[in-house]
Amino acid sequence: MKHFLVKTIANAAALAVAIWLLKDITLTGENTARKILTLVLVALIFGLVNFIVKPVVKLLSLPLFILTLGLITLVVNALMLLLTSFVAGKFGLAFHVAGFGTAVLGGLIVSIVSWAMHMVLPEDD
Repeated sequence: MKHFLVKTIANAAALAVAIWLLKDITLTGENTARKILTLVLVALIFGLVNFIVKPVVKLLSLPLFILTLGLITLVVNALMLLLTSFVAGKFGLAFHVAGFGTAVLGGLIVSIVSWAMHMVLPEDD
């Protein structure tokens, strides 16, 4: 349970940094509490997308990982961020990623910040 909470906090922080740095990734809400709730729900969706969909995509694109020496990871992370935006929209959450280029930059930012957060936050159960 603690591991799940740590990953959700790390995802929320990483998404918050991406929203702050990139103007084409938006999170809107009436007030700060609503924005925080939306951010946590989007972080949960992002975690589920990365847990369920990402391994399948990585397996199916294994030859591209080998061919590009892992650089296709940027594209996969961008697709996961776009999928999160799509699913969040279906749930009525005010999170939107505008375009593939923004998703690539956002995916890079989310990966770096998430890695840093996992270094700082405790991970033992």
